Amino acid sequence: MSIFFAYLSRMKYINRWNTMRNTKEENIQEHSLQVAMLAHAIALIKNRYFQGEVDPERAAILAIYHEVSEVITGDMATPIKYYNEEIRQAYVKLEEMASLRLYEMVPEELKDDYYSLLFNDIQDQEEWKIVKYADKITAYLKCVEELKAGNKEFSMAKESIYEDLLAIEAEEVKFFLDNFLEGFSMTLDELNKRENGDE
Repeated sequence: MSIFFAYLSRMKYINRWNTMRNTKEENIQEHSLQVAMLAHAIALIKNRYFQGEVDPERAAILAIYHEVSEVITGDMATPIKYYNEEIRQAYVKLEEMASLRLYEMVPEELKDDYYSLLFNDIQDQEEWKIVKYADKITAYLKCVEELKAGNKEFSMAKESIYEDLLAIEAEEVKFFLDNFLEGFSMTLDELNKRENGDE
Protein backbone atom coordinates (compact mmCIF):
# COMPACT_ATOMS: atom_id res chain seq x y z
CA MET A 1 0.00 0.00 0.00
CA SER A 2 1.24 3.51 -0.88
CA ILE A 3 0.21 6.68 0.96
CA PHE A 4 1.67 9.02 -1.70
CA PHE A 5 -1.63 10.27 -3.14
CA ALA A 6 -3.24 10.43 0.30
CA TYR A 7 -0.49 12.89 1.27
CA LEU A 8 -0.96 14.90 -1.94
CA SER A 9 -4.70 15.14 -1.28
CA ARG A 10 -3.83 17.21 1.81
CA MET A 11 -2.75 20.10 -0.44
CA LYS A 12 -6.25 21.50 0.00
CA TYR A 13 -5.54 22.08 3.70
CA ILE A 14 -2.38 24.18 3.19
CA ASN A 15 -3.36 27.84 2.89
CA ARG A 16 -1.19 30.44 1.20
CA TRP A 17 -0.68 34.05 2.33
CA ASN A 18 -1.11 32.89 5.92
CA THR A 19 0.45 35.98 7.52
CA MET A 20 -1.98 38.33 5.75
CA ARG A 21 -5.71 38.97 6.09
CA ASN A 22 -7.52 37.38 3.15
CA THR A 23 -11.06 38.02 1.94
CA LYS A 24 -10.85 34.54 0.38
CA GLU A 25 -8.36 31.94 1.50
CA GLU A 26 -6.37 30.21 -1.21
CA ASN A 27 -4.92 26.73 -0.73
CA ILE A 28 -1.96 25.26 -2.61
CA GLN A 29 -4.17 22.84 -4.53
CA GLU A 30 -6.20 25.73 -6.03
CA HIS A 31 -3.01 27.70 -6.58
CA SER A 32 -1.29 24.81 -8.37
CA LEU A 33 -4.16 24.44 -10.83
CA GLN A 34 -4.00 28.13 -11.71
CA VAL A 35 -0.21 27.98 -12.09
CA ALA A 36 -0.59 24.92 -14.35
CA MET A 37 -3.14 26.68 -16.58
CA LEU A 38 -0.96 29.79 -16.90
CA ALA A 39 2.27 27.82 -17.39
CA HIS A 40 0.60 25.90 -20.22
CA ALA A 41 -0.57 29.17 -21.81
CA ILE A 42 2.80 30.91 -21.43
CA ALA A 43 4.55 27.93 -23.01
CA LEU A 44 2.11 28.02 -25.94
CA ILE A 45 2.67 31.78 -26.33
CA LYS A 46 6.44 31.26 -26.33
CA ASN A 47 6.15 28.59 -29.04
CA ARG A 48 3.55 30.26 -31.27
CA TYR A 49 4.70 33.88 -31.11
CA PHE A 50 8.39 33.76 -30.20
CA GLN A 51 9.76 30.61 -31.87
CA GLY A 52 10.09 28.72 -28.58
CA GLU A 53 10.53 24.99 -28.29
CA VAL A 54 9.15 24.24 -24.85
CA ASP A 55 6.65 21.52 -23.95
CA PRO A 56 3.37 23.13 -22.74
CA GLU A 57 2.03 19.85 -21.31
CA ARG A 58 5.28 19.26 -19.42
CA ALA A 59 5.16 22.80 -18.02
CA ALA A 60 1.58 22.19 -16.85
CA ILE A 61 2.40 18.90 -15.09
CA LEU A 62 5.47 20.40 -13.39
CA ALA A 63 3.27 23.26 -12.19
CA ILE A 64 0.74 20.82 -10.70
CA TYR A 65 3.55 19.34 -8.59
CA HIS A 66 5.58 22.51 -7.92
CA GLU A 67 4.46 22.94 -4.29
CA VAL A 68 3.66 19.39 -3.18
CA SER A 69 6.48 19.45 -0.62
CA GLU A 70 4.36 21.93 1.36
CA VAL A 71 2.06 19.10 2.50
CA ILE A 72 4.99 18.32 4.80
CA THR A 73 6.62 21.73 5.37
CA GLY A 74 3.52 23.95 5.29
CA ASP A 75 3.61 27.28 3.47
CA MET A 76 6.23 29.76 4.62
CA ALA A 77 5.60 33.44 3.91
CA THR A 78 7.90 34.88 1.22
CA PRO A 79 9.33 37.71 3.41
CA ILE A 80 10.45 35.08 5.94
CA LYS A 81 11.67 32.57 3.34
CA TYR A 82 13.87 35.21 1.68
CA TYR A 83 14.77 37.24 4.78
CA ASN A 84 18.43 36.37 4.35
CA GLU A 85 20.58 33.86 2.46
CA GLU A 86 21.00 31.59 5.48
CA ILE A 87 17.22 31.19 5.92
CA ARG A 88 16.73 30.77 2.16
CA GLN A 89 19.31 27.96 1.97
CA ALA A 90 17.85 26.28 5.05
CA TYR A 91 14.39 26.37 3.47
CA VAL A 92 15.73 24.91 0.19
CA LYS A 93 17.18 22.01 2.21
CA LEU A 94 13.90 21.56 4.06
CA GLU A 95 12.00 21.43 0.75
CA GLU A 96 14.45 18.85 -0.61
CA MET A 97 14.01 16.69 2.49
CA ALA A 98 10.21 16.95 2.19
CA SER A 99 10.36 16.02 -1.51
CA LEU A 100 12.58 13.05 -0.68
CA ARG A 101 10.10 11.91 1.96
CA LEU A 102 7.29 12.07 -0.61
CA TYR A 103 9.44 10.31 -3.21
CA GLU A 104 10.01 7.42 -0.80
CA MET A 105 6.21 6.94 -0.68
CA VAL A 106 6.02 6.37 -4.46
CA PRO A 107 5.73 2.69 -5.47
CA GLU A 108 9.04 1.33 -6.79
CA GLU A 109 7.70 0.79 -10.32
CA LEU A 110 6.67 4.49 -10.59
CA LYS A 111 9.73 6.12 -8.99
CA ASP A 112 11.39 6.98 -12.34
CA ASP A 113 8.18 8.69 -13.50
CA TYR A 114 7.80 10.83 -10.38
CA TYR A 115 11.44 11.74 -9.73
CA SER A 116 11.48 14.65 -12.16
CA LEU A 117 8.14 15.92 -10.83
CA LEU A 118 9.44 16.12 -7.27
CA PHE A 119 12.99 17.30 -8.01
CA ASN A 120 14.14 19.90 -10.55
CA ASP A 121 15.60 17.95 -13.45
CA ILE A 122 18.04 19.75 -15.73
CA GLN A 123 16.24 18.47 -18.84
CA ASP A 124 13.14 20.43 -17.76
CA GLN A 125 15.04 23.67 -17.15
CA GLU A 126 13.08 25.76 -19.67
CA GLU A 127 9.71 24.42 -18.49
CA TRP A 128 10.63 25.11 -14.84
CA LYS A 129 11.43 28.71 -15.83
CA ILE A 130 7.92 29.03 -17.25
CA VAL A 131 6.42 27.54 -14.07
CA LYS A 132 8.24 30.24 -12.07
CA TYR A 133 6.84 32.96 -14.34
CA ALA A 134 3.33 31.55 -13.96
CA ASP A 135 3.78 31.28 -10.20
CA LYS A 136 4.74 34.96 -10.01
CA ILE A 137 1.77 35.99 -12.19
CA THR A 138 -0.67 34.05 -9.98
CA ALA A 139 0.73 35.84 -6.91
CA TYR A 140 0.03 39.15 -8.66
CA LEU A 141 -3.49 38.01 -9.59
CA LYS A 142 -4.18 37.12 -5.96
CA CYS A 143 -3.28 40.71 -5.02
CA VAL A 144 -5.56 42.07 -7.76
CA GLU A 145 -8.47 39.94 -6.52
CA GLU A 146 -7.98 40.96 -2.88
CA LEU A 147 -7.77 44.67 -3.78
CA LYS A 148 -10.88 44.31 -5.96
CA ALA A 149 -12.63 42.99 -2.85
CA GLY A 150 -11.55 46.09 -0.92
CA ASN A 151 -8.69 44.46 1.02
CA LYS A 152 -5.82 46.98 1.11
CA GLU A 153 -3.62 44.45 2.91
CA PHE A 154 -2.31 43.37 -0.50
CA SER A 155 -1.55 46.81 -1.98
CA MET A 156 2.22 46.83 -1.29
CA ALA A 157 2.57 43.20 -2.36
CA LYS A 158 0.82 44.04 -5.65
CA GLU A 159 3.28 46.86 -6.41
CA SER A 160 6.32 44.79 -5.48
CA ILE A 161 5.24 41.71 -7.48
CA TYR A 162 4.35 43.84 -10.52
CA GLU A 163 7.87 45.34 -10.48
CA ASP A 164 9.26 41.79 -10.39
CA LEU A 165 7.10 40.84 -13.38
CA LEU A 166 8.24 43.85 -15.39
CA ALA A 167 11.86 42.91 -14.67
CA ILE A 168 11.44 39.44 -16.23
CA GLU A 169 13.17 39.42 -19.61
CA ALA A 170 10.85 37.05 -21.41
CA GLU A 171 8.67 38.14 -24.32
CA GLU A 172 6.05 35.52 -23.52
CA VAL A 173 5.52 37.05 -20.05
CA LYS A 174 5.17 40.56 -21.47
CA PHE A 175 2.70 39.21 -24.05
CA PHE A 176 0.61 37.57 -21.32
CA LEU A 177 0.60 40.73 -19.19
CA ASP A 178 -0.34 42.94 -22.16
CA ASN A 179 -3.10 40.67 -23.45
CA PHE A 180 -4.66 38.89 -20.47
CA LEU A 181 -4.04 40.87 -17.29
CA GLU A 182 -6.75 43.52 -17.67
CA GLY A 183 -9.61 41.02 -17.50
CA PHE A 184 -8.72 40.00 -13.94
CA SER A 185 -9.61 43.49 -12.69
CA MET A 186 -13.09 43.35 -14.22
CA THR A 187 -16.40 42.44 -12.61
CA LEU A 188 -18.52 39.66 -14.10
CA ASP A 189 -20.82 42.28 -15.70
CA GLU A 190 -17.80 43.99 -17.28
CA LEU A 191 -16.50 40.66 -18.59
CA ASN A 192 -19.91 39.90 -20.11
CA LYS A 193 -20.02 43.32 -21.78
CA ARG A 194 -16.52 42.79 -23.21
CA GLU A 195 -17.49 39.31 -24.43
CA ASN A 196 -20.53 40.77 -26.19
CA GLY A 197 -18.44 43.50 -27.81
CA ASP A 198 -19.98 46.33 -25.75
CA GLU A 199 -16.88 48.28 -24.83
